Amino acid sequence: MEKYCDLHTHSHYSDGSDSPAEVIRKAKKMGLCAIALTDHGVMYGVIDFYRACKAEGIKPIIGCEVYVAPRTRFDKVHEFDSEARHLILLCRNEQGYRNLSYMVSQAFLEGFYIKPRIDMELLREHCGGLIACSACLGGEIPRRLQAGDYEGAKAHALEMRELFGEDGYYLELQDHGITEQQQVNAGILRIHEETGIPIIATNDCHYIRKEDAEMQDILM
Repeated sequence: MEKYCDLHTHSHYSDGSDSPAEVIRKAKKMGLCAIALTDHGVMYGVIDFYRACKAEGIKPIIGCEVYVAPRTRFDKVHEFDSEARHLILLCRNEQGYRNLSYMVSQAFLEGFYIKPRIDMELLREHCGGLIACSACLGGEIPRRLQAGDYEGAKAHALEMRELFGEDGYYLELQDHGITEQQQVNAGILRIHEETGIPIIATNDCHYIRKEDAEMQDILM
């Protein structure tokens, strides 16, 4: 049996309830062989995360759930630009780490509007060494599927595969008991069947114990 690797995890450096060290201690107890840290829009927790993983013998995957501007990172008109799209980016290597660090910095320096945002132009210029995943219901493809735009979702998926390569872009399936996810998952499976773009199962982890759900609600 293949071991599970969580690729969509948030710590208290964004909107999670636990420190990277606490997340890794729990991952160790669960027998995870690797884990990714994908805090929203920031990489503040990367050093703590890396050190905790090394101490526990778990492979660290450095990442970020970036916010992608609906138009460009320079457009900041509320009616059009207030809802950024989510995208998971994971580092393959040092080039990817440098590119992700640069984009997250530019998201604050150039793209900040409500949240730190990158855009497709920045992504095209700095996608080297990175793996991308379609993210949660806030991602571009899930948003298009929820709007009934299947062809638009499929076109975007093909564009992302072209950008990141055959082994560099993945469609995420999630099931958190949310009605909209059933519609989105059906669309994602159809895109996978028609394009061959690989799928992965992820959990949008924001806390590590069931009893922490109330604390997470209060935090948010």
